Amino acid sequence: MDLVLVLTVFGIDFIGELPDKTAVASLVLGARYSPLPVLAGVWAAFAVHVGVAVAAGSFVAALPRRPVEFVTAGLFLVGAVLLLRSDPEESAEAGEHEVEGISGDRKTLAVVGASSMVVLVAEFGDLTQILTATLAARYQSPVSVGIGALLALWAVSGLAVAFGQTLLKLVPLRRVQQVAAVVLVVMSALALVSAVRG
Repeated sequence: MDLVLVLTVFGIDFIGELPDKTAVASLVLGARYSPLPVLAGVWAAFAVHVGVAVAAGSFVAALPRRPVEFVTAGLFLVGAVLLLRSDPEESAEAGEHEVEGISGDRKTLAVVGASSMVVLVAEFGDLTQILTATLAARYQSPVSVGIGALLALWAVSGLAVAFGQTLLKLVPLRRVQQVAAVVLVVMSALALVSAVRG
């Protein structure tokens, strides 16, 4: 396991997930229900998503290195553009909409299942899943990428459930999106340089 890579992936996925609708959905679920069942469901769903992303990235990593680097550079750049073009208020509304169908008193297992399903549906093909697959393809270290991504997603959802409303007041989501976009542009440039150098 490469600790530097784990920390790198953690940082990229953490800031990529903060302004996401899934973080808002976790916040809303945590406000409505007991936090532990919500986290259990959300974390289980993220484990599935990271597994799928790492498997996809590992498959791509088996392809010739230079074309993969060019595609990786392009995906990082697309991610940056998507972040800059997205509206954080819209993401917040989408996150709240994801949990509208869950209401009333629910037993622990029902909350775990509902929380898991909300994240499974909302996060599939999402930016952080694509980023994780791209990082797995670029660095060809599925364990390190998987651990970093999973810890980042768990951290964001944990913060959303525990301190969500306070965090939204302190940290403007638009600023988080801008920082994440800059990081992705830098990653795109690094991948492009690596591809050109061969």
